[in-house]
Amino acid sequence: MKLVAQAISKSYGGVQALSEVDFTAYEGKVNVLVGENGAGKSTLMKILSGSEKPTSGAILLDDEEIELSGPRDAMARGIGIIHQELSLFPNLSIAENMFAGRELRRGRRFVDKGTQRRRAREVLTRLSQNLDPDTLVGDLPIGQQQLVEIGRALLEDVRVLIMDEPTSALSNNEVDVLFEVMADLRDHDVTVIYISHKLDEFRRIGDWVTVLRDGKLVAHESMAKTDTAWIVRQMVGRDPDSLYAHNSSTAGQTLLDVRHLTVPGPVRPLVDDVSLTVHAGEVVGVYGLMGAGRTELIECLMGMRSSTSGEVRIRDKAEPHATVQARMAAGLALVPEDRQRDGLVQTMSVRDNILLATIGRFTRAGLLRGATEQRTAAAKAGELSIKSPGLSALVTSLSGGNQQKVVLARALLTEPVVLLLDEPTRGIDVGAKSQIGALMAELAAQGFGVLFISSELAEVIAMADRVLVMARGRITAEYAAADVTEEALVAASASDRVLGMTDRTERQSAAPHDGRPGEGQEGMPMETENS
Repeated sequence: MKLVAQAISKSYGGVQALSEVDFTAYEGKVNVLVGENGAGKSTLMKILSGSEKPTSGAILLDDEEIELSGPRDAMARGIGIIHQELSLFPNLSIAENMFAGRELRRGRRFVDKGTQRRRAREVLTRLSQNLDPDTLVGDLPIGQQQLVEIGRALLEDVRVLIMDEPTSALSNNEVDVLFEVMADLRDHDVTVIYISHKLDEFRRIGDWVTVLRDGKLVAHESMAKTDTAWIVRQMVGRDPDSLYAHNSSTAGQTLLDVRHLTVPGPVRPLVDDVSLTVHAGEVVGVYGLMGAGRTELIECLMGMRSSTSGEVRIRDKAEPHATVQARMAAGLALVPEDRQRDGLVQTMSVRDNILLATIGRFTRAGLLRGATEQRTAAAKAGELSIKSPGLSALVTSLSGGNQQKVVLARALLTEPVVLLLDEPTRGIDVGAKSQIGALMAELAAQGFGVLFISSELAEVIAMADRVLVMARGRITAEYAAADVTEEALVAASASDRVLGMTDRTERQSAAPHDGRPGEGQEGMPMETENS
């Protein structure tokens, strides 16, 4: 089934989201749509799936012009969509989520729960997930929640499947499974429209690529005739080598000192005897696979999880009160992995989300000072180049990249000494990634410490001064920027060995704080047998 958009335009008040965009999705092909956040990708997909109506233009399905009255109409015509942001009910089971709004019936009154569970299990097996269909979705990690969302779409007999950032929360193994499913769909002549910011992934699976920039079509080409540099140039208008700004400042005093931290888990420790340091003027990256304990580590540092042992020192002062309020007061701030669930209040405006953590500063005699609030939020939005219809607009009206900047703005307003970022570039485009990378380097240059988690090899290598690798809750290797390679990171992320913590701490203490470890210091991987 071939789906074509002809001269599609869409405006929201004075904001032109799309301007006469032409887009063709070929039958039995993976049609990749890329562009920076705010380029209009999601808006176009909402129009093609019936969620939005275009201001002007036409939609053709197998060369016949159609008008979609809503998502149900689109689904009836064989057009399904997997949205970027999860739309699941955490208090319902996997099977109940998969059939929400389209429950199977026994007779006219009763839901056929047995058949729903059976069909849900079949889809989970197709996605290589050995999960009980009765498991509550709220008990699943975000990667498996994403697979449940994908499973909902696979239950339908779709002929056109739109996938908006389906791999943003998936592990490498889960991505491989999804691509096998996509290849099977392609073999059965299903038309797949695939939106992604991960260049290595969509080049691997895509047949055609279409690039949008500022709501306009800028390129449409067979994937075989392109390379990564060409796609990036079309997206951002500049050479990909200039995207990431690397920190060039020298490391100073120790701002964060973590010793032998352990976080308990149901079977084994989620974080197992982890020690690390972050200095002023330093960007430290943490790489590892899903389940390695990275998020649990950073949540424990922020006071969101309890530890059974270990010490956290901030600016050489022990912080025994492991609460979020205490750690914020000490100088830590966190940008969480899931901005929708943990980072934003979706019913609030852009301004209120920015000011949420520091609202006490804007009160006088118990009353809010509106003018001061507006100036502060506007200054921070301008500093981070947040694109929005206005500070009073709902935060959900922003693109994913701009929503992430709102979360960053709120964290920075707390005036931290160490900024903790968990997958700060998940689900955003290369241009926004570049801006966040530049911000991290700028903060380091101002004397802040930055500790960030990423599962993207190229990103960690490009932005970190030091890289720590985690596996099974432990740090298995540490590399200086000059020594790190993709091969070394991959090997360490699957290692059963553990880095010698005492040896590493002694070396760091003895090393001069010049920000660039030399030979024989922490720049080389130092591993000892797991004791």
